[in-house]
Amino acid sequence: MKRNFTISLQNRLAISCTLFTGAAIGILTLAINLFTATTFNTLIKRNIIEKNREIVRSIGELYDPVNLSFDSIAVEAIGMYFVHEGYIVTVKDEWGGPVWDARSCDMEQCAQVINDISSRMERDFGLNGAIQNQQYPVQYNSRTVGTVNVETYGPFFYSETETQFLASINRLLLIAGLILALLSAGVSLLLSRSIARPILKAGEAARRIAHIHKMRTAHVWAAHVWAAHGAQPELGGESTEELRVRIHDHYRTRELRELSRSINELALELEEGERRQKQLSSDIAHELRTPLTCLQGSIEAMIDGVYQPGREHLESCHEEIIRLIHLVEDLHTLTGLEWETVKLHKTNFDLARLIQTTAEQFRAAASEKGIELRLNLVESPVNADYERLKQVFVNLLSNAVTYTERGSISIAVRKGSGGWDITVSDTGAGIAEDDVPHIFERFYRADKSRNRSTGGAGIGLAITAAIVAAHGGTISVESSSVENNSAKNGDGGHSNTGSTFRVHLASGPPQTSP
Repeated sequence: MKRNFTISLQNRLAISCTLFTGAAIGILTLAINLFTATTFNTLIKRNIIEKNREIVRSIGELYDPVNLSFDSIAVEAIGMYFVHEGYIVTVKDEWGGPVWDARSCDMEQCAQVINDISSRMERDFGLNGAIQNQQYPVQYNSRTVGTVNVETYGPFFYSETETQFLASINRLLLIAGLILALLSAGVSLLLSRSIARPILKAGEAARRIAHIHKMRTAHVWAAHVWAAHGAQPELGGESTEELRVRIHDHYRTRELRELSRSINELALELEEGERRQKQLSSDIAHELRTPLTCLQGSIEAMIDGVYQPGREHLESCHEEIIRLIHLVEDLHTLTGLEWETVKLHKTNFDLARLIQTTAEQFRAAASEKGIELRLNLVESPVNADYERLKQVFVNLLSNAVTYTERGSISIAVRKGSGGWDITVSDTGAGIAEDDVPHIFERFYRADKSRNRSTGGAGIGLAITAAIVAAHGGTISVESSSVENNSAKNGDGGHSNTGSTFRVHLASGPPQTSP
C-alpha cells in the first residue's frame, strides 16, 4: 500500500532556509577563498620578482671596480642565505667566468630545498611546476660587469611562512562558514516557527469554529425534535459556547496579519449569521403564529358553537390563509433569488415607461394623504425581467406612500456610469441611522411597532435587493429619522427627513421603433 509522505510547514521552511543559506554561505566561502588565493598568488609572483631584483642588487654592491672582481666570500654568504629561501643563485663575471655557483658549492642542500618546495606545492596546493631560470645583468656605472642566474620553482612557490599563513586563512574561513551555517540553521528554525505558528493557530481556530458550529447545528436540530415531542432539551457544553474564537492578528507580516484577520472575520460573520438565524427563526415564528392563532381561535369557536360558521367568519379565516400563502410565496421567491434558482425572463423595454405605469397605481393613494407624486423620467432602454423590476418599484413606492404622512414622493431616472440611476425619495419619517445597514435583511424591522401596525412582514426590501442583485445592479439607501432631525433642528422633526433609495441597473440595447 502506497503511503503519502508529508512534512510540516515548519520543518519544510526550516530545511529550505537552512539549505539555501548553507548553499549561499558555501558559495560565498568558496568565492572568498578563490579571491584570496588569486590575490595572494599575484602578490607572491611580485615578491619573487622583487626578491630576484634584490639578489641582483645585493650582488652588484659587492663588485670591486679597482680589482674588476666580486667579493667571493660575501657573494657566497648572500647566495647561501637565499638558497634557504628557495633561490638557487649562480654568479658569473663580465667575461663569463664563474664567481660562485650554489649547486657547485652545496649540491645536496640545493636539491633538498627544491625537493621540499616541490613537495609542498604539489602536496598542499596541487601545483605541478618546474624549475625556472631568470638571468639578470649586473651593472656598474652603466657597464655590465657580470650576470646573475636565479633558479626558482615556477611559476611561483610559497615559503613555509606563507604556507602557514594560507593554512590559517583557510581554517578561519572554514570556522567562519561553520559558525554562519549554525547561525543560519538557528535563524531558519526561529523564522519557520514564527511563520508556521500563526498558521497553525489559524488552522486550529478554524477547526474550533467548525466544530462549535457543527455542535450547535446538531443541538439546534435536537431542540426541534425535542420540541416536537413537547420536551425541553438540556443543552450544555460546547452547544452553548459562543462563536467567540479570536486569534492574535497584529503581526507585522502582511500575509500573516491578513490570514489571522480573515479567521477572526469568519468567526465574527458566523456569530452574526447565527444571531441572524435565531432572529430569522423568531421572526418567521411570529409571522406564522399570528395568522395561525387567528385561524385556531376562529375554528375552535365554530367547533365549540360560540358562533356559527357564517360568511363573515369564513372570510376572516380565508384572509389569514391568504396572508400565510403570500408569506410563503415571498420566502420562496427570496430564497430562489438568493440561490439563483429563479430564472429571469429578460426582454427589451423602456424602464421609464415601467416606472410611470407603476407610479400611476399609487397616485390615488398618495392624493388621499395629500402627497405630491413627482416624476422626472428619461427614455431608458434596458434588457431585464419586466415583472421582477415592476415588483421592485411597487415595493419602494408602497413603502414611500405608507410611511409618508405629508410632503412629496419623487422618482427620477438619469444616465449613470454604464447604466441607469433611479432614485425614489420621500419626505416621510425616515430610517434611524443604526437601522440603515440592516434595512435589506430578511424580517428586519426598523420600527417594529410601526411595521406590525401596518401589517408588513419585513421581507419586501429583502426581495427588492435580491431582484436588483439578480440583474447585476446595486441598491442603497440614504435616510434620516424624524427623531434625529428633531434633535438637530428643534422644529418637530419634519425638516430634511425622509428616505432616498438609489438603484443602479445596467443599460440594455437601444430601443427600435416597431
